Formats: sequence, structure tokens, C-alpha cells
Amino acid sequence: MAYFSRLTDIVTCNLSSLLTRCEDPLAALEAILGEMKEGVAGAERCVRTAISNVGRLETEISEHRLEIARWIVRAQDALKSSEEGIARECLERKYEVEDLIAGLEQQLQAAIGTRDHLQTMLSALQARVADACRRLKEMRGEAEAASEGGTRSFVDSTLASVTNSRPNRVDSELEELRRQMNLGG
Repeated sequence: MAYFSRLTDIVTCNLSSLLTRCEDPLAALEAILGEMKEGVAGAERCVRTAISNVGRLETEISEHRLEIARWIVRAQDALKSSEEGIARECLERKYEVEDLIAGLEQQLQAAIGTRDHLQTMLSALQARVADACRRLKEMRGEAEAASEGGTRSFVDSTLASVTNSRPNRVDSELEELRRQMNLGG
């Protein structure tokens, strides 16, 4: 049974409400968690693509800016040689490249917006997965089982993979709280 049709459904869902309507909440939560993991994997791919697109556009813009500098040098050289016609052509090419850069900069801004939105969505998805993992762990009573078995469960590994993406942010905020409370480190 598919619970989610879109990533935003995962982010906006009321997991408690969804589980209370199921005959077997444990099985439903396991299925939901599987779908959530697929959603996170897809979101991670989208974020990587968006980051790559931003980098590609930044590189292309930089290359075109270098091209503008070359056209200016050519125009100056042509003027030194009293070849005004060639200097004009060089400046026309320079303006063409500037127009191209203007279009690429608009694309870059759109790509940055997309990247930022996708990264925010990914963080929200990861938070939902972490919540679902904790709920599943509680439902299974895995706190005791994990200490007895010594192996990492599916839920523990999923929870670890989701929360490992935030250690620097958590560490930074923890240090800031210590500093504010004058507790030192």
C-alpha cells in the first residue's frame, strides 16, 4: 500500500493520525518508513544534481567573464594598430557575451533557489524519517533488544544515517549553549 505520492506528503503528514487508522500500526509504520527512505534517497539525488547545476553555471559564468576580458584586450590591440573596424567587432562580441552572462546569472539565481529549496526539503524529510524510526523503535521495544543482540537494527542504522548529516550543526549549537550558560567545553 502506497502511503505517499509526493515528498511533500511525507513532510506534511500527521504520522500519529495515519497510524491510528491502520489495523496493524507496526506493519504500516515499517511500510511508511520504507517509502520515506526511498523519498530521502530521491531527494538526496535531486540535491546533488542541483548542487552540480549551480557549480556548472558558476563555472560557465566565470569562463565567459574571462572571455569578456580577452575581447577588451583584442579591441585595445586593434585600436593600437589603428583598426577601428576590428575594435568595434571585438566590442560587439564583448556585448554578446555580457548578454549571455546576464541570462546565465538569472539561471544561476533560479538554480540556487532550487538547490536551497531541495536542501530544506531534504532536511525536513530526514527529520520525518528520524521521527518514524524512533516511533518504530518504541513500538518494537528495541531499546532492550539492541542491548541484548549487539547488532544494529534496521531502525538504528536508518536513524544513524539520517542524523549523521547534522553533527556539525548540533555540535556548533551545543557549544553556543555552553558558552551562553558559561559552562565551558
